[in-house]
Amino acid sequence: MKIGLMFAGQGAQTVGMGHDIYEAFPSAAKLFRHADELLKYDLTQAMFHGPAEELTKTAICQPALYVHGLALLSALKSVLPNFRFDAAAGLSLGEFTAYAAAGAFDFETGLRLVTQRARFMQEACEQTTGSMAAIIGAEETSVRDLAAATDVDIANLNCPGQIVISGEQSKIALAVSLAKEYGARKAVELKVAGAFHSRLMESAYERLRQELENTPLLPPSVPVVCNVDAIAVGDPSDIRRTLAEQVTGTVRWTESVQCLVNQQRCDVLLELGPGAILAGLVNRISKEVRVLNVSNKATLEEVVKSLTV
Repeated sequence: MKIGLMFAGQGAQTVGMGHDIYEAFPSAAKLFRHADELLKYDLTQAMFHGPAEELTKTAICQPALYVHGLALLSALKSVLPNFRFDAAAGLSLGEFTAYAAAGAFDFETGLRLVTQRARFMQEACEQTTGSMAAIIGAEETSVRDLAAATDVDIANLNCPGQIVISGEQSKIALAVSLAKEYGARKAVELKVAGAFHSRLMESAYERLRQELENTPLLPPSVPVVCNVDAIAVGDPSDIRRTLAEQVTGTVRWTESVQCLVNQQRCDVLLELGPGAILAGLVNRISKEVRVLNVSNKATLEEVVKSLTV
């Protein structure tokens, strides 16, 4: 059995995330407390008790998802000391969690990078008027034609029939109004702070690129599939490049999952994160792989049983 880990991105956060893990697993509780100490504010308060408006803020939810993913992994390892995984990937912010899990940088370094990334992206949002929309049911070529016609960018190729576009708010509104002419079943403008994964994030890209240049990295212990190229990258210079480019580039999640299944030969994909968003996407991408999700204590116990049968 070859296991690939998957880590959630922004939008997956839910109030209460991690609370039962904190109470049940000392190793996870230690990570949560360490994060609060490093950040010098009560991240766990926002995670465990909200309010949702606070947790949804880019500057809060990105470090929250990073800490949550690694806390779940720590809890899993405390129950299964011999647990090993063979590859990893993460959606957008989750890619940082994947590299931390694979040892490319330590918990503290990753938390600093994620916190800086969130701040850079939040400030880019405040300097622009951006939005995003999900285009449902259309072919990729048609959505690319729509994006070209309305001068917006392809942000996420999530799964067949689900593509997210990103750009200036007025242009996104135009794209939504035209989407059915391009074969979409429906188009929904998303409630987001700005135009993530688009050219409007250029200032965040430049600042994150400089931050990464000054950060020592190690080759990951297992292959980590990057979002922008949808291939495993292991050289630290390639990791820096792709993590920076991801801020303005397309998240090629469909191809990333296919890489985990076909190139990395994973027959189990295990999502570590709140909800089961990635598991749902994988089920629409590949029927060849078994998909599991750990989001809390109950699902962790189910996965442990499943992996030890």
